[in-house]
Parts: sequence; C-alpha cells; structure tokens
Amino acid sequence: MGISIDWQSIFVPGIGIAEVVVRGSIMYLCMFAILRFVGRRQAGHFGPADLLVIVMIADAAQNGLGKDYSSVTEGITLVLTIVGWEYFLDWLSFRFPSVRPILKPPALKLIQNGRVDKKNLRKEMLTEEELQSQLRELEIEHYGEVKLCTLEGDGRLSVLKIKKSGT
Repeated sequence: MGISIDWQSIFVPGIGIAEVVVRGSIMYLCMFAILRFVGRRQAGHFGPADLLVIVMIADAAQNGLGKDYSSVTEGITLVLTIVGWEYFLDWLSFRFPSVRPILKPPALKLIQNGRVDKKNLRKEMLTEEELQSQLRELEIEHYGEVKLCTLEGDGRLSVLKIKKSGT
C-alpha cells in the first residue's frame, strides 16, 4: 500500500493564470463596491449576523473566483490577486486624496457637545442602546461627557471627552 502524490495536479494550473487573475480582480472589485456602498458599518464589532453575511459572501464568490481550479498555483495566484487589489486601493487612497471619499467611508458625527445626532444614528441603523454600550466600554456614562463622538469609516468609535475644569 503506497501513497502516491500527483505533483502535476498540485502545481500545474488547470486553467490559465491570466484567467485566475481576471476572475479574482472582477470578484474583488465587485465585492469591494458592494461592501463599500451597500454594506452598513458597525460600531466596532461583528455580531453573529455579520459573520454569517461574510461567510455567505465568501461562499457565493468562491464559484466565480476560481471556476474549477484545483492546483495550489491557482489558489496562490488568486490570493495574491486579491491582496494585490487591496494594496493597490490603499495606495491609491493614500497617494490621491481626491479618491479617498470614494474608497473610504467618511467619519460620521454621532454626538457633539453632549447632543446625539439621531439622524446619523438612523442612517447607520445604530440604536441608542448600541451607542451607549460602546460608550460604556470607553468608560463614558452620559452623553454630556462627550465633546465629539464619530463613527469612523472602519467601524470604530472615536470619542473626545469634555475637559472638566480643574483637571
């Protein structure tokens, strides 16, 4: 009983490398656009439903990404294509500030001088309970302690506290 390995099927692509790059590019750019313009931001965390959506997107995209590829070379090429696009878009955003608003969601003001912007909470489908929970994690009990609170493009909450006199 011997163990045989078909090295050719492991390393020799079954489809063209250029096709893997084109498929990876199309799928990455489409998923980027969907998540950038349609996907809602979360206040600094992923819930079970968010994780489920990510897994479902990955599963749905898998068929379009690789056709019926089976070699390691095709898989590595696909991963490098996706990482390459991510790097290129980050570089583009850094190098050309005029494209930043297209590629990176802007920060959204949620609280200013202790007053909650309910319109922006609704826009992000963020409840006051969720906002308060995030503030408690930052050791803030009341909106009145907040000079400025923004939901950053990456989903993090940034908070500037009101300085108390005497400190």
